[in-house]
Amino acid sequence: MDLQLLKKLLLNPEVYPDHPKNVGFTETHISLLFFTGNHVYKLKKPVDFGFLDFTTLEKRKFFCEQEVLLNKRLSPNIYLGIVKVTYDGHCISFNGLGEVVEYAVKMKQIPEEFLMDRLLREGKVTTNMIEAISEKLAQFYSKAETNDEIKGFAKPDRIKQDTDENFEQTEKYINLTIEKETYLKIKDKTNEFLKKREDIFYQRINEDRIRDCHGDLRLEHIFLGDEISIFDCIEFNKRFRYTDVAADLAFLAMDLDYHDRNDLNEPLIKTYIKESKDYSIKEIFDFYKCYRAYVRGKVESFRLDDILIPEDEKKKALQRAKKYFNLSLNYSMKF
Repeated sequence: MDLQLLKKLLLNPEVYPDHPKNVGFTETHISLLFFTGNHVYKLKKPVDFGFLDFTTLEKRKFFCEQEVLLNKRLSPNIYLGIVKVTYDGHCISFNGLGEVVEYAVKMKQIPEEFLMDRLLREGKVTTNMIEAISEKLAQFYSKAETNDEIKGFAKPDRIKQDTDENFEQTEKYINLTIEKETYLKIKDKTNEFLKKREDIFYQRINEDRIRDCHGDLRLEHIFLGDEISIFDCIEFNKRFRYTDVAADLAFLAMDLDYHDRNDLNEPLIKTYIKESKDYSIKEIFDFYKCYRAYVRGKVESFRLDDILIPEDEKKKALQRAKKYFNLSLNYSMKF
């Protein structure tokens, strides 16, 4: 079914079991999300970006299943399951008798005022909250799957493939979002660390610190309601989830620094080490924070080439990219 027609049909409140007065809608580059007030229905677009492939109905079904399965690890009460989107030639419905035209992830709709990025902006994030999040993550990492395939993603030569890719993809943005001197310093420091500190990467592997992680541990993916829920993990590419727990946690630590709350980094890492007894993380944490900041700078730089993004938003993306790259440089000076 045509995506625009499907979107139009799903904006009809009568389609939904709880018959909301209105249906909210948000679109990303990979998803369509419909909000009823009680639930969210998330559909995947039939797109292929190389790092993800949702081009067939079977693939979209599989990744919907993966999304629910993986996110139930840290958000068991938010992810409710998968529903069929059916069409009988006249009406669209969920789990109806018509042809299955799509699959949707059904989620509990959560109040956005309890998302961590909003709480941080309002000055409501406390040290106790950070410690509780860190404890939850330490428990999650201790139980997360690990095996030889997963561990292989944390070998230094494998990580160098990712960092080389980052530097190749950002060359075109030199003197636009990243100064040439900054680019060369980060690149040199990264390659030097990967070469001189091979030992720490293998030590991490031997200590079983390489796990099937979250992969996108940002402030906006943490819900601080009656219980802590961490949602929207990466389901579409193992490469982004199979990583050192240090790289996963570094994403959150970097995000706090980016939002000028580096004071919250100490309780985050201290609590994690206390709970996990993961003492070697200190030797590699700045490297992964540098990596995470660089990736975010790259992603924001990509927005400058998107013809669908308005010029005023591109100006904001330019400033965000510069800030991320400067943050990455600061981290690189520490290892």
